[in-house]
Amino acid sequence: MKKWIGLALLVLVVVGVVNSSKFLAHQSSRRFQQQITVVQQSKASTANVASMYVNTLKVSREKLLAHIRALNYRRYTEAERDRTRSYLIKSLKQLGWKPELQTFEGGVNIFAQRQGTDAKAGSILVGAHYDTVSVSPGADDNATGVAVVLEIARLLGSRPTPRTLQLALFDREELGLLGSRAFVADEKHLENLQGAIVMDMVGFACHQVGCQKYPQGLPVVPPSDQGDFLAVVGDMEHATLLDAFQPSGQDSLPLVLTLPVPLKGMLMPDTLRSDHAPFWYRGVGAVLLTDTANLRTPHYHQPSDTPANLDKSFFTASAQLVVNATTKLLSARSPQVRG
Repeated sequence: MKKWIGLALLVLVVVGVVNSSKFLAHQSSRRFQQQITVVQQSKASTANVASMYVNTLKVSREKLLAHIRALNYRRYTEAERDRTRSYLIKSLKQLGWKPELQTFEGGVNIFAQRQGTDAKAGSILVGAHYDTVSVSPGADDNATGVAVVLEIARLLGSRPTPRTLQLALFDREELGLLGSRAFVADEKHLENLQGAIVMDMVGFACHQVGCQKYPQGLPVVPPSDQGDFLAVVGDMEHATLLDAFQPSGQDSLPLVLTLPVPLKGMLMPDTLRSDHAPFWYRGVGAVLLTDTANLRTPHYHQPSDTPANLDKSFFTASAQLVVNATTKLLSARSPQVRG
């Protein structure tokens, strides 16, 4: 996972825009002030519309951690990734899904879907990459994202919703988003797709003052001086997806830092370094959920990225946040979020 190096450069890009075009800078600043929000989950939340989705589907901490333990090995070589695919396929089949394999040069994606009740409502995709770098077992990067996808498969697999639920487990993200690029290159995967939720590292938190790093001049007030929030990055053109992660009145959920990116990241190329980016290229709204990687964790791309170094409570709460947002999006019929 490389993209959170990009967050550190976000402000530099914005400054470049200011210098190159006063008008564009004014408009971008205005949109950021209007649409960048930093919110804390609390009982005082005014997002009443989200309350109908809360307390309906509860994630299982035990099942999430069981997946993390089962994937506690390096997933880099072909043999290691083949072992991982066997586990993922078996897990999905046990939950009643019918996974399909998408082979591309150098890798294999896994895809499955559960039809919605309204053929005109389109579909929502939830995805994560399952490969690792060569030196790390990747508990946070990205067994956490994979575990949440499997938990969504369990909770929503037999739950009727207007929109179709699609699941994608991408291969070879660490080599340049190869799996997600291959996925969106197949037009049939994009038919009626109304948005994608991509997770890349959602299980590490730090609670010491100053443990969370921020770039100088960040154009938003940080939600915390600690690394106890979840960042949600989306393209500004598809605010409906970002809105799904607004407060829902649960104190147990993590803080949320919401960052809308204008012009599908064209002016901010370093915000395009995970599997959400290929969807942006194809005009599909997508959000990235992350714990900010190397801006927070010392275990990024290290042998120490193990289950023991995850924050289990933060991870479970992050999974619940994703389940809530996914349920909300699947239950919607309009407006569409593809542009």
